[in-house]
Amino acid sequence: MALALTVGVLIGGGVFMMLRRGMVRLIIGFVLLSHGVNLLIMAAGGVDRRGEPLGYSPDPATTADPLPQAFVLTAIVIAFAITMYMLVLAVTGDDDDDTDLELTGREMETPDLMDDRTAGAGTHPGAPGGPDPVGTSPERDPGRGGRA
Repeated sequence: MALALTVGVLIGGGVFMMLRRGMVRLIIGFVLLSHGVNLLIMAAGGVDRRGEPLGYSPDPATTADPLPQAFVLTAIVIAFAITMYMLVLAVTGDDDDDTDLELTGREMETPDLMDDRTAGAGTHPGAPGGPDPVGTSPERDPGRGGRA
């Protein structure tokens, strides 16, 4: 019961952190998720129900299956390599994950599409209560890449 709860908390916390903004939170989420999955694989291998995989008398009825342990060992090595690669990307990468932006209102949805006229007013063309969007759609304006 405690192992299932631990696996659930690790995987849930990992998914939650991976959905947050920022590279460091993504890395922490990946580490939590990989630990949770490794515990899940070990629990599925039946380690608590059987003895060690290689013992004095390897009886198949009492010997644990070594395959889940080999999978977990391989997964640990791969997760470590991916974590180091993501840490290098976080350190050497650009500061473009836009976590420092302090936007409010509709600017949060499309910060690149906002122009100077609508950014100050807090309204967006086509938004309810915003300016009239007639003549501003790409289909009607040939200068914006639409049809004539």
